[in-house]
Amino acid sequence: MIMPESLTFHVQGMDCAEEIAILKREVAPLVGDDERLSFDLLNGTMTVQPTGDNGAAIEKQIVRAVGKTGMKAMRDVPSCCADGVCEVHGSFWQRRGRTLLVIASGVLVAVGFLLHGILEGWSAAVGAEESKAPLPAVIAYAFAVAAGIWHILPKAWYAVNRIRPDMNLLMTIAVAGAIGIGEWFEAGTVTFLFAISLMLEAWSVGRARREVEALMELAPERARWREKAGGEWFETPVEEVPVGAVVRVRAGEKIPLDGEVTNGAGYVNEAAVTGESNPVSKLAGSNVFAGTLNSESTLEIRVTKAASDSTIARVLQLVREARSQKAPSEQFVERFARWYTPAMLGIAALVAVVPPLLGGGWAHWFYTALVVLVIGCPCALVISTPVSIVAGLASSARAGVLIKGGRFLEAPAHLKVIAFDKTGTLTRGEPQVTAVYLVDGTSETDLLRYAASVETHANHPLAKAILADASVRGIDPSDVADVKTLSGRGITGMLGRHSIYVGRPDEAQQDERIMQVLEEIRSDGATAVEVRIDERIAGYLAIADQPRDEAREVVEALRRLGIEKTVMLTGDTGSAARRIASAMGIDDVRAELLPEQKLLEVQRLGAEGRGVAMVGDGVNDAPALAAAPLSIAMGAAGTDVAIETADIALMKDDLTRLPWLLRHSRRTVRTIHVNIGFALALKAAVFLLASMGVATLWMAIAADMGASLLVVANSLRLLRIGS
Repeated sequence: MIMPESLTFHVQGMDCAEEIAILKREVAPLVGDDERLSFDLLNGTMTVQPTGDNGAAIEKQIVRAVGKTGMKAMRDVPSCCADGVCEVHGSFWQRRGRTLLVIASGVLVAVGFLLHGILEGWSAAVGAEESKAPLPAVIAYAFAVAAGIWHILPKAWYAVNRIRPDMNLLMTIAVAGAIGIGEWFEAGTVTFLFAISLMLEAWSVGRARREVEALMELAPERARWREKAGGEWFETPVEEVPVGAVVRVRAGEKIPLDGEVTNGAGYVNEAAVTGESNPVSKLAGSNVFAGTLNSESTLEIRVTKAASDSTIARVLQLVREARSQKAPSEQFVERFARWYTPAMLGIAALVAVVPPLLGGGWAHWFYTALVVLVIGCPCALVISTPVSIVAGLASSARAGVLIKGGRFLEAPAHLKVIAFDKTGTLTRGEPQVTAVYLVDGTSETDLLRYAASVETHANHPLAKAILADASVRGIDPSDVADVKTLSGRGITGMLGRHSIYVGRPDEAQQDERIMQVLEEIRSDGATAVEVRIDERIAGYLAIADQPRDEAREVVEALRRLGIEKTVMLTGDTGSAARRIASAMGIDDVRAELLPEQKLLEVQRLGAEGRGVAMVGDGVNDAPALAAAPLSIAMGAAGTDVAIETADIALMKDDLTRLPWLLRHSRRTVRTIHVNIGFALALKAAVFLLASMGVATLWMAIAADMGASLLVVANSLRLLRIGS
């Protein structure tokens, strides 16, 4: 069955996370449940996954349903203006009407105040003495209220119809109440301040959106390419470049597509993908990624992935999708706000009624109730979390750490146990010759030359290690004839008149001295490679995977950050695993594990009840990563399996990103807690002042507006720590 294509709508008027809950209640019944809905508050979009193939019909129903809420849904997602108010492809009023109404509201409040002061005195205008506003001032205030409340009333009316009070209804009641008791200056001021707070909040969220999109260097839109050597060069949009074509990238240009260098050499800045600030050397055969910057000389690159499948395209898509996945803090705040708003409405009603029944003045307590309504607006509280989450996700992407949602952004802050795969994670994943053992008097140089000459015809990791060591020593392999591969044993060949064998030792034919050499090699966790010349044993090469240079420092850093236990999971022998673990300071070693046994070990660690993460390369560790409460893949740039498998992908093959990840997660969680605490504390302070008869309506709305802007500004600080 073919799944219907998802529908994306731009929702005009979706300024606060509270309104997402309103949209869910209205749209979810049309598509089955709210699991089929996802929202991007920063871009003001709603994505719907229909249940059938009735796309056109469901689209119209969704547009009508959103319209009932006082918001407006459009299928063509617009770009955004510099002021953060989204630009639609319509009339001037559609593009600028909201801004003009807010300006008009502020001007009319000022006009009303001037008229009030001129006609009745300035002390009367500011409320220092009892005085009714003169008719000209009342008219100016009334128009100020009408202009400021124009975009608020539809949402308030929706809240009344659904008996679900929200911030728009709270403000509307407060303004109506102020008018009812003749406080026209207060009514106009509150309306203007609330309208401008919504506009400034939209601007702040728009700034966060622009920062997010600017964090990653996007690939160019066009590319110069040809299909075969000597063919004609074309310049077309990158979407039209076929896989297998060769693109030419000059110095100073961005690489348009993922590929492999076929001609040229130089340095490429890969910060956009991996977070690596230093340029990376590229030679023929090197992999390069779309969106990275060619720094030095012209490169010709064979395209290996279409534009839509490039590493940076996948990263950008996953970052966008991650925004719609709720973090635990975000889910808590949304549940809290669901009860908070009705509770504040009830408290305001009690403040308005109970004290007067006990002998208080009706006018005073009714006004105090209006202040409670205004300060009860939950938007600063609700918006504090999603902006922090999105900023945290964006800065991590800039640092080369791809996190697939808010839940996984918060999880590292609570880790206590980290399990590591050994090969390719704690070690380099590239075996090296660690020692040479001579048996019959052959020199090291000759032994390595014989071994390298034969292994030139092999392609396994041990052969590569021997060739690399010979190259470092300046030993050139000689030509070998009659090469034969012995399945499961090694390789043979003729070097001049000498027969050469390189491979597994035949322990059945070894004397005691040879057995001691083999035991010494294995006790060090290395693999013994035997070299024979004319059927006599010339010596042994000890080959072992080496720990990463930064591994011990990273393990110590994790311990300082509160990680209680580090575990190595490996299929290697116990002696090799213990040697590596001892060099790195790993607490626990579990060796000689098959892939399914690694999975069981991860499940056992998770069952202990502590925060557990599994770190691997995302390829041969896929089962264990999938079973882990939190999975982290290293070196994921260009590796589809790693990006798909893990909850967090470290794009660069660098263990030092792990401590950074923990610190970043804790900073994000701490920012969220500070935001929530600040918003609640400020509201509590104004509520206390209101109960003492000190706070005024305009003070309450100014405090609420200030709280919203401050929590957004505090959240945006997370954008500056992406390295």
